[in-house]
Amino acid sequence: MSKISLFDEFSPVSEKEWKMRIQYDLKGADYNESLVWESPEGIKVKPFYHKDSAVDTPKIVRKQATWAVGQQIYAGQAELANTKVLGALQRGVESLYFKIPSTEIVFADLVKNIDLKTTRIYLECTFLSKKYFQSIIDFAEDSIANIHFNLDPIGRLARTGNWFENWEADFEVQQAVLKQQNTHVLSVDASLYQNAGADMVQQLAYALAHANEYLNTFAKSGNDQFTIDFKVAVGPNYFFEIAKIRALRLLWEALAKEYGVAINCHISAIPSKRNKTLYDYNTNMLRTTTECMAAVLGGADMVANLPYDVIYHKDNEFGERIALNQLLLLKNESYFDTVTNAPDGAYYIESITKQLAEKALQLFKSVESGGGFLSQLKNHTIQKKIQESAKKEQEKFNDGTIVSVGTNKYQNGTDKMKDSIEIYPFLKTKARKTLIQPILEKRLAEAIEQNRLNDE
Repeated sequence: MSKISLFDEFSPVSEKEWKMRIQYDLKGADYNESLVWESPEGIKVKPFYHKDSAVDTPKIVRKQATWAVGQQIYAGQAELANTKVLGALQRGVESLYFKIPSTEIVFADLVKNIDLKTTRIYLECTFLSKKYFQSIIDFAEDSIANIHFNLDPIGRLARTGNWFENWEADFEVQQAVLKQQNTHVLSVDASLYQNAGADMVQQLAYALAHANEYLNTFAKSGNDQFTIDFKVAVGPNYFFEIAKIRALRLLWEALAKEYGVAINCHISAIPSKRNKTLYDYNTNMLRTTTECMAAVLGGADMVANLPYDVIYHKDNEFGERIALNQLLLLKNESYFDTVTNAPDGAYYIESITKQLAEKALQLFKSVESGGGFLSQLKNHTIQKKIQESAKKEQEKFNDGTIVSVGTNKYQNGTDKMKDSIEIYPFLKTKARKTLIQPILEKRLAEAIEQNRLNDE
């Protein structure tokens, strides 16, 4: 067999030569105006990237070699949830994300017949209770390292405008659970910022500043061995979303080094709801597929998909099965689990990663110099910045610059949805007393959809 490389027959082409050829083909048009576009984050994207101007980015380090297929389960009734879980595990689910609404839900019943040593469990509770969490620790025993409590009172404050109880009490519960050996306690729900309309630099900077509040509280108290979980929402900008997750890992490692602590970073990813639509809902399957792909290539440790009908249907077997099959196809038939850090060496992605990280670090420093994340939440600076970003994005959606097939472009006038809606698909507003203005999630298509429903 010949050892001559095919590419030895071709002479290398420099970046300068490529630019000259492109400029010739443009026939006098301006290179920057014609081919370079700018993202909402202020990143100028070139038409091609070359090794002559490749950037050096630190090597991405992950504790897990591959990603886990996850599924979100609402645990309103322990026995029903357990039945659903056992079926999901048989179909290929590897990690479970439980949403627990009450301390009345017995954890032992929830995970009955589940091997906790091989199945990673994530919890999202609407309460904080030392007694409840201690009961889980006692039950899990030597499997406790596979349970992520995801305690995020700051996230609760940002989302609802209120603490679970108050600052002191909430942090005291976190501290109590942190004292247990091998527990995964702290969490930052950065999905809120994406779903509310923050751009990627804001998502990264606010996630980092959010996490820094926990470091200020717990790392300085001498606790230097704990995991922090980031929950991120993945949007439609494919390559940027890959870079966003990679940048988050780099930023966290840099912050942890500043504190001199050995803190692992665990990233869970779900598709965004912001670009999902009520009409032409099957298109949501295409959106979630590319978003899950971006999450995997970006280096998420666990990916849980959203059913295509999640915004208007109650939990149902068909929607959940399709969502799971999308992940199984990616992992088992598209081999998205065979290469670790696949984007390494991709000049375009590495360039975006570096720019997102640098811009996010700059914004993070601005937040810290302004008093820190909690301070800027309380004076509503964070909320205003996200609202400004969301308004710009909404305007681009409304004028068609951001295209949503079947919604703001190429509508099917025969689509009727009024009789198919089982849950309210729009932003809910309910007057209540809050300590601060909450950050509100809202989909881009809501106004158009409401008008179409009124016209049916």
